[in-house]
Amino acid sequence: MKDESFFEEFAFLLVKYQATNKANKYRGVPLSSICWTLRGLLNMRTEEVNLTSDELLFLKEWGWIMELSPSNPLYKILKKVDSGQQLSKQERMALEREQQEVKLIWKREQQREQQQQREREQQEKKLALAREQQEKKLALAREQQEKKLALALEQQEKINQERHLAELATKYRVSSSYSSISNRLYDLLCQIDRGNQLSDSEVIWMKLNRFYEPIEISRKMQHFAGLKFMYKATKYQDSFPSSNLYKILKRIDENQPLSTKDIQWLKQEKLSETLAICEEQEALQEIGFSDLKNKYQATKHLDLSLFSPLYQILKKLDTDKQLSLSDINWLEEHQLSETLGIVVEIENNRHFAELKIKYKAAQYEDSSLSSHLYKVIKKIDSASQLGEQDINFLKKRKLTETITVAIDKYAASLKSKIKSGEQLSEADIDWANQNGRDDVITFAQEKEFAALKSKYDVSNYKDKSPSSPLYAILQKLDKGDRIEEIDVAWLEENKLEAPQPSYSYYGWQEERRYQGQKLFSGKIWTAYHKNEATFYEQEYQRTGNKWNLPNASSHWRKADKPRSALKLTENLDFNQIKENKLKSALLTTRGGAFRDIDKLDDAQKCALKAIEYQPQSHHPYTLMGAICFERGEFLEGERWFNEAIKRGASPKDQDAEMKRVVKNTKDENKRREVINYLLKKDSRRYAWANSYLKQPKNKAK
Repeated sequence: MKDESFFEEFAFLLVKYQATNKANKYRGVPLSSICWTLRGLLNMRTEEVNLTSDELLFLKEWGWIMELSPSNPLYKILKKVDSGQQLSKQERMALEREQQEVKLIWKREQQREQQQQREREQQEKKLALAREQQEKKLALAREQQEKKLALALEQQEKINQERHLAELATKYRVSSSYSSISNRLYDLLCQIDRGNQLSDSEVIWMKLNRFYEPIEISRKMQHFAGLKFMYKATKYQDSFPSSNLYKILKRIDENQPLSTKDIQWLKQEKLSETLAICEEQEALQEIGFSDLKNKYQATKHLDLSLFSPLYQILKKLDTDKQLSLSDINWLEEHQLSETLGIVVEIENNRHFAELKIKYKAAQYEDSSLSSHLYKVIKKIDSASQLGEQDINFLKKRKLTETITVAIDKYAASLKSKIKSGEQLSEADIDWANQNGRDDVITFAQEKEFAALKSKYDVSNYKDKSPSSPLYAILQKLDKGDRIEEIDVAWLEENKLEAPQPSYSYYGWQEERRYQGQKLFSGKIWTAYHKNEATFYEQEYQRTGNKWNLPNASSHWRKADKPRSALKLTENLDFNQIKENKLKSALLTTRGGAFRDIDKLDDAQKCALKAIEYQPQSHHPYTLMGAICFERGEFLEGERWFNEAIKRGASPKDQDAEMKRVVKNTKDENKRREVINYLLKKDSRRYAWANSYLKQPKNKAK
């Protein structure tokens, strides 16, 4: 009992003064029990009894109070403190040592417990992490498996959709490529296949992508559905337009008779209500056929079958449809002349009604084919000119618009006539003037002016107006008429822009440049001189005056017709000509013609003979100078030219002959020889000769 009270007191003091860090751990456990347990364990250890790990741990926790006896210094100190006695220095130091040791033990225990706690937490974290990783792996595996399964399902669905789309594309005749828009197309084809009608926007999309066949099939399917409802055949399942029922229902709807095969098919499909409607309809059609035959006088044709071509022909007539050529031929073959007469009358009446609308005469009430208006309108339709009587007829009936249309149409026909290259007659011109259609005359003049400019190689002349002086001049030339001196002067003054080659200042590089070219050149020049030559020939024939012959010959030469000049002067009897001046003139122009065709010996004979007849005339001397230059006898030619100048020739005449020589010389070496001679003699005077030299192209500067 005494020991028990000691233990309780010691334990109480330990807790009260916090002399043990384990007091809180065993709160609620009697301290006496703890002390008795410690005592027992200490005795067991003294007796070398093996302790368990828990027992050893327990001893460690209370190890600093191993000595559980009243002689324990700690017990004495605590008891002294509890009684209020002052501790000695040695006791305080001992207590502090004990407390320090307690604190160290407590701290180590605390650290050990913290370490164990951390290890447990780390272990738990590792286990939790391992579990989490395992769960993630399992979740990932499940997710991958689900994705594979979903992808497989999606691919299979896509394959099924593509296969179905291909089937629908074949079924609905989709021929063009649809790979990039397959999803949209698939949805719409499925919609059509279900029998649903496409919206306006969906139809537009199909048209934009050129899927016309599905649109048409869809329309037919809707039409088929409507016919099935109308003719009580909805129990028939097939809704595709290729169905035999669709063909039959269309025939019924168009009032066409059914064949025996069609009727058998309806019976086989047990479409009795449809068949009843058809039979009732056919009975009515037979009555209608009989009425039509009476109406159009075709009763002598005995065939009453609804399959008879006559039935279809009469239905066309009754619905105001125009008969085909084969229909007309059938009526003729079956000698239905009365019906044909009615057909002709109907067609003429229809044509008359159309013409009245076309030519603004619809308000005219008389629609009889014997009406004068019918004849007038037929004239207008054939683009014929209306006579005064026709115009008055239209005026009296206030059909002014018809008159205007008639004038416009005839004017258009005249313009078409002009375009085709025909000329307007005097009557046409009078009509245009009377009806104020100056545009027709102007159009004709413009076309003629353009044709004349093309004919005479002056299309580049800018003025296109018929008021241009050139138009009047070309008209005269084309008719073979002479033109006045004022016309010649105008042609000399005015130029035609035409591209001509020229050369740069710094080298012989050819460049294109536009230079003025006189209108009085080329074909205009030739036509002028031809007309003049013809005039002087005619004057000679009219008057017998031989002075017209050298004039005509000179113009033939300028018109580039030297042989015509020679022919004109070849049979002359010079013995019958008294004037030496005339003889000289005739021989000079004849010699010039020989020179033109390169018969220089004959030309020289004529020139020398002309000099004999008139030694003081410079013309034959000039001819001799030109002949010598063409032969390459330049000094001799100069001598003859000088003789010509002594007798009144102008240096310009010599220059003109030099140009003719250079221009007409065909041999390039001879031409170069003449040019070199002229340039050496006077490079400024004969500078024009440079343009006749052939220059090397693309030569470096």
